[in-house]
Amino acid sequence: MSMCADLPTVAGLEELTRLVTGRRGLYVRWSLGPAHDLPHARSTDDLTGIRLPGLSASSLDIEAWWGERPAEIWVARRLYDYCHLPRLKDPRTRPWLLHGRETARGPDNEPLVTDVEPVGWISDRVTTEACAIITEQPGRWGTLARDATLRDSAC
Repeated sequence: MSMCADLPTVAGLEELTRLVTGRRGLYVRWSLGPAHDLPHARSTDDLTGIRLPGLSASSLDIEAWWGERPAEIWVARRLYDYCHLPRLKDPRTRPWLLHGRETARGPDNEPLVTDVEPVGWISDRVTTEACAIITEQPGRWGTLARDATLRDSAC
């Protein structure tokens, strides 16, 4: 599959949830995309500058302890956690779906993925739907933004 902009696009949260429930080893990565990431296939820790042994990503695999709760909320949460990155890092940052193998953990305990196969872009509509679902949940589900001003203005 091409590593460029001609990847298919996941158009809705329901579609993404179907993909996640039908296949293990899927991850979401927020970056400039596969064409930018795959030539090096390594992330860099922002704090220390250390090159990491894989691409940092968030696993979309639904854990057994999630039980019978809605898969859509699981997937929405995984997107919502990092929806602040376009504002924090680069406005061109977008989520994309990949299949890969976890090889290690990064400094924030995030999966570091190798053997990456791009699956598709995740549309803005999916992120918007995910943010709406999470903000409707009881309690306060902030993003993983460390800066309170970013966290409070998530999505």
